[in-house]
Amino acid sequence: MKTVIVYSGGLDSTVLLYHLRDAGHELHALSIDYGQRHRCELDRAAAICAELGIPQPMADLSAIQPLLAGSSLTSPEIEVAEGHYTEESMKSTVVPNRNMIFLAIATGHALSIKAGQIAYAAHSGDHAIYPDCRNEFADAMATAIELADWEQVKLSRPFVDWTKADIVRRGAELGVPFEKTWSCYKGGEVHCGRCGTCIERREAFDLAKVEDPTLYADDAPKLETLRAHSWRL
Repeated sequence: MKTVIVYSGGLDSTVLLYHLRDAGHELHALSIDYGQRHRCELDRAAAICAELGIPQPMADLSAIQPLLAGSSLTSPEIEVAEGHYTEESMKSTVVPNRNMIFLAIATGHALSIKAGQIAYAAHSGDHAIYPDCRNEFADAMATAIELADWEQVKLSRPFVDWTKADIVRRGAELGVPFEKTWSCYKGGEVHCGRCGTCIERREAFDLAKVEDPTLYADDAPKLETLRAHSWRL
């Protein structure tokens, strides 16, 4: 099946890329620049797609950044909070309506190239903090997408009931080059190791019992320290 995958270059979407490739899908990896602070993820996405020989159309939506203000990912004056996603402060990383925008663009691209499916890597750990990763949202979007054109496009979210650790285990089975993926919302030279997405990434490797090849900042706290402060999955 020809499938458009919403692809950021992050751990989850990269495992999804390999997962669908292993299943024999003809993939088109749609990456989106929405003016995000951690735009370096797109460079990782481009490198991985080039290595795999997967087409990677890029949508430049950076001009809409001011319209999505109020998130630490789109408003430079708002600092990226540290701590786990369960912390109230991590709501500052929610980009208003991001997945609806992404899925709408992916649907248009899928229809233009006659792809029968679009896919994104929402997983169960996202549900508590990101409203647009909930099953209810995805179900509603799936219905809308099927009604958007005379040709039907399906919405696939195979990881929706998986934990982050499940995704890491699957990635290890598929030989995903985790060290080439990017998660950190601060967008520095290396992963900070202390923002919500870094902590989630570190604990997922630990729970999956898979070696974490990620390069973290020298001052990143040890996992034991994070757990002592109740920053855990």
